[in-house]
Amino acid sequence: MKASIKRLKPYVPEKPLATLQAELGVAKLVRLSANENPYGTSPAVAEAVKNWDFAQSNRYPDAEAAVLRQAVAAQQQIDPASIVFSVGLDEMIVMLSRTFLAPDDQVLVSTPTFSEYGLHAEIEGAKLVSVPTLSNDHVDFTSLLRAITPQVKMVWLCNPNNPTGTVESLASIEAFIQQVPTDTMVLIDEAYIDFVPAASQVTAMQLPAKYANVAVMRTFSKAYGLANFRVGYAVFNLQYASTMQTIRLPYNVNSLAQVAALAAINDADFVQTIVQKNATERTKWLTFLDEQGLTYDQSGANFIFFNYPAADRLADYLRQHGYLIRTGLRPGWLRVTIGTADDNRQVQQLMREFKA
Repeated sequence: MKASIKRLKPYVPEKPLATLQAELGVAKLVRLSANENPYGTSPAVAEAVKNWDFAQSNRYPDAEAAVLRQAVAAQQQIDPASIVFSVGLDEMIVMLSRTFLAPDDQVLVSTPTFSEYGLHAEIEGAKLVSVPTLSNDHVDFTSLLRAITPQVKMVWLCNPNNPTGTVESLASIEAFIQQVPTDTMVLIDEAYIDFVPAASQVTAMQLPAKYANVAVMRTFSKAYGLANFRVGYAVFNLQYASTMQTIRLPYNVNSLAQVAALAAINDADFVQTIVQKNATERTKWLTFLDEQGLTYDQSGANFIFFNYPAADRLADYLRQHGYLIRTGLRPGWLRVTIGTADDNRQVQQLMREFKA
């Protein structure tokens, strides 16, 4: 076993709700800790999956995901050949780390951020270099640039960032890229970009065509509500797209997942409705946090990161009353997924009643 594997601290996934509900002995359990879409999926997805030809179950899926590829390319106005599909974005993070990292290389991140970037750097024997965010939890691009050395082969930017929800402007990101050495990859994770106001002005989707060392990642797990289907993709400069296709497992995205993602992408009205509901509830959450005098980060995502003096005790109190929120991301801070209007009201009422 590789020494880098022995030292790993694993990413801990959420327990199944039914399992945790039985453990806690509560009548109701709502997960507001995993940034899932609380409104489900488009009805068109259920219809498409139901009508899929199950006689094809013994056949391998389309390895190129050709129909879905054309739909994504049309939606994003990009070259279809630049798209590489993956099993969620987890597999894409694995593929990128495997492709661009060797032992003793370095990976640069702005912290706090998604832990899987560091996990897979360590698996490849690379070293994680962390640069703290600014006081408002935005990326400190100046310090990131100072931290780049010849050993840094990858820089991760999560935009909006998980767990902070903060959003960086496209201008700031491109100005940063222009100062990064061309042999250092800049990987932009846009898992939550759909929830950002004026997202089309924030996305870096067009940058890979301009800069060979840039890739942009998207997922169907969040706004599209397809977390269980595991469909993600990254957009590369054509210089690297064919290489990434070679690295990719040949039949990684199964036919049902492709059918579901295609139906989801074709129902733009459903996604817009989800985004609007999230924006409305996000505003209500921020108003509530202001009323409570709590510090929080300005979020453009479907979650909010906030400071609470007795964070672990509050999280336990909410759990005992049927609501899960995310702990352990920063001492004294909690991340709550923005749920339905009813669930948000109930969590906020529980927070009012909680005695620290």
